[in-house]
This record gives sequence, C-alpha cells and structure tokens, in this order.
Amino acid sequence: MLKLIIGNKVYSSWSLRGWLAAKQSGLPFETVLVPLYDEAWEARKAQPDLAVSNGKVPTLWDGDIAVWDSLAIIDYLDALSGGARFWPQDKAALALARSMAAEMHSGYQPLRQTCGMNTRHILPPRDLGPDVAANVARIVDVWAQARTRFGAEGDYLFGSFGAVDIMFAPVVSRFVTYSIAVPPAARAYMDDILAHPWMREWLDDAAQESWVIPRLEPAGGV
Repeated sequence: MLKLIIGNKVYSSWSLRGWLAAKQSGLPFETVLVPLYDEAWEARKAQPDLAVSNGKVPTLWDGDIAVWDSLAIIDYLDALSGGARFWPQDKAALALARSMAAEMHSGYQPLRQTCGMNTRHILPPRDLGPDVAANVARIVDVWAQARTRFGAEGDYLFGSFGAVDIMFAPVVSRFVTYSIAVPPAARAYMDDILAHPWMREWLDDAAQESWVIPRLEPAGGV
C-alpha cells in the first residue's frame, strides 16, 4: 500500500495537495501525520522516511520508491492510476491546466508569505498590500479563463475535479481565512471546492487538531 506522510492539517498547504492527490488517484493509501516543528521535529525529519526529502511534507512512499513535492506526487499518481484522473484530455485544456498548476507551484509568493494557510481562523478583512492584491487578481483571472473555456459543464476549473483544483485548494482556504473578497463567480467556485467531500474531511480533521505552532498563528483570529 502507498504511504503518504503529511504535516498538520491546520497549516500544511502542500500536505493538503498531496493528500487530495492520493484521494484522487483512487488507490489505497495509508496516511501518516507528523506534527511539524515541535520539540521532536529535528529528530523526526532525520528518520529515513523523511530524510530522503530533507524533511519535506508531503512525502509519498510506493514500496521503496519515494516521491516528494506535491506536483511530483500528482504526476506520479497520475501515471500509477492510468493517466485519466488528474488532467484534462483536450490538448488546449491540458496546456492551460499544466500552465496554471506550474504557476501555482512556483508563484504567488506575496500571497504565500502574507497569508499562510491556517484553517483555524477567519480573520477580519484588512489591506494585505498591493502585491497580494495583484496575486489575488491574477488567480481570479486564471480561474475565470479555465471556467469559461473548459469548465462550464462541471463545478470545477476544467469541469470535473482534477490536478489544478488540487493545486488551488489551499488558496481557497487562504481566501476564506483572510476574508479576501473575490467576484461572485470565483466565490461560487470556492464554495464548490469547500463542499467537496474530501475537502470537508480534511477541514473536519483539522478542526480536531490540538497542536499549535505559535509562529504560524496570526493575531486576531476568531
């Protein structure tokens, strides 16, 4: 059976992506959750199952094969599950989907740095600065491109749930936590992501977590 090592569900955006990818694959897998940055973390990440990724979560093990980084996990599981579950088949849709996933993987640094994932809070709206605003505008724009061109027949960016929705799921969580205003069409897409049974499962599990990482806790949470 596949083994997926993840971090705290409250905080770990990349773990959410890896876990959703494992669910999307349809393959049986075991989840191992390791609390991040506690007093045992330095020793824990030096253990063989995490040392291979230099302590990065998620890390996927398929027997003695290790895969880390969420986008790598998506592609590995796509191949392992037959190549039809993650990416659109249409050539133009695939080109946009790959581009959006890669942009999410490497970009939007102001949003990442200012609005860390934290499912524990819904914060009052505030000015997050022009760089974050530009990231939000770009995200809303690419969502609209995908939905308009390829997603009209379903609830997700390319119609059915897939790799790009997985990559943007933590962004949906961030938009909720930081009360970021988006246009109605983007909000409808967010609501569909939040209503997805796997997303509900993750958020329900996160609500039961007791671990708190003070440096990842914003002031003013309610």
